[in-house]
Amino acid sequence: MGKPTGFIEYDRLSEASLPVDERLKNYNEFVLHLSDEQAKSQGARCMDCGIPFCTTGCPVNNIIPDWNDLVYRGNWQEALNVLHSTNNFPEVTGRLCPAPCEAACTLNINNDAVGIKSIEHAIIDKGWEMSWVIPQVAPTKTGKSIAVVGSGPAGMACAQQLTRAGHNVTLFEKNSRIGGLMRYGIPDFKMEKSHIDRRVAQMEAEGVIFKTSVFIGTECETDITNMAIETISPESLLAEFDAVVLSGGAETPRDLPVPGRELSGIYNAMQFLPQQNRVNAGDELAEQLRATGKHVVVIGGGDTGSDCVGTSNRHGALSVTQIELMPRPPEQENGPMTWPGWPMKLRSSSSHEEGCNRDWAIATKEFIGTNGKLEALRAIRVEWVNGKMVEIAGSEFDLKADLVFLAMGFVSPMQKMLAAFGVEKDARGNIKANTDDYRTSVDRVFTAGDMRRGQSLIVWAIREGRQCARSVDEFLMGSSVLPR
Repeated sequence: MGKPTGFIEYDRLSEASLPVDERLKNYNEFVLHLSDEQAKSQGARCMDCGIPFCTTGCPVNNIIPDWNDLVYRGNWQEALNVLHSTNNFPEVTGRLCPAPCEAACTLNINNDAVGIKSIEHAIIDKGWEMSWVIPQVAPTKTGKSIAVVGSGPAGMACAQQLTRAGHNVTLFEKNSRIGGLMRYGIPDFKMEKSHIDRRVAQMEAEGVIFKTSVFIGTECETDITNMAIETISPESLLAEFDAVVLSGGAETPRDLPVPGRELSGIYNAMQFLPQQNRVNAGDELAEQLRATGKHVVVIGGGDTGSDCVGTSNRHGALSVTQIELMPRPPEQENGPMTWPGWPMKLRSSSSHEEGCNRDWAIATKEFIGTNGKLEALRAIRVEWVNGKMVEIAGSEFDLKADLVFLAMGFVSPMQKMLAAFGVEKDARGNIKANTDDYRTSVDRVFTAGDMRRGQSLIVWAIREGRQCARSVDEFLMGSSVLPR
């Protein structure tokens, strides 16, 4: 490293954010990337640790020490090249990834980890500002054609890699815009959608053909405004293309079948979040679901629940409460015990800072209402004994609720689509395929991302999309120069 003592000389510096009262007025991003000098000092904190566990902690195996050192030396363009060598969309991961690389940082054992995510954010933003991010057009074409179904991070990464290998790639998306969960599940205040639009423009220049409002299968199971207006059967797709990649998401939400679930005012998170993104994009909705002037309860303590909190606050909710079934995590992890793995500790998001009542170890017993309309939920406190949930007698209480958002995760892809392709499934209802070749049980059909591995992180989806692209390239050409 350029400054072996940097981790001693410099403290970790977090990215600055706009004040809460200012950012709640709109849906714009409010996290500011580091200045050049700040990024340089943060890059200098990267230790000469010998074995970079950050690289193995990162699902796409980013070559983190190299671009940290390059930023420290002021060689930003080469840092961008190194970053892009493993990650197609660092502007997404630099904003949204929970940074398992930082958990695996050697400095994290007994100190503050290197701010890897903030440096990544600074590199890619400078790359766009300096017009260093340009199309990479394949010098020769193979004549092979591939259909990629689903335009989330796995599908986009797979399509871009295959196009750069010289194949003709068509990317199909059932919604009216490209991006999948990045477009419709992530609030704009966490990532503005112009970042996706820039990548789409780059990929179109490279040769990717995008087809939106097209559903691949026989019957769509989701109900989303501005959805598919055309349906293409799996048989037609396989007849037209040399290979097909299924890279959709895990779109079946986990439900909460307790008494009163039928009351109006109870919604899955993905019935709520995409609507605001569509409105921000200029779509007209017949009736938008809004939290304005309402008491909101979010069930589920993860990122999706946090996004419901932030969106409800921007709507002007009277109150927002987020409850979680699991016990409250510790404020600080035991670093030497958990490193380099992902530690269990309390994590608070920017949405929580904006206003939210949080509570843990709570189970929902029933929803209460009159005339078919939600008014409250009845909950009970629980404890975990030998891995089993036990209700605490006498601890029942009611929470006033005009709106409840279920943000408890997703259980599987759309089953009717999988049935239409006839692919074999695993025990969890995902497509069965390994990470060696990403092949399904159906000839010429591959799969990657949440449709294969289940609900996961964007960075895992990018990894699988890249690896799947290499497997498809090997299948079609006999060998591949694409990185794995």
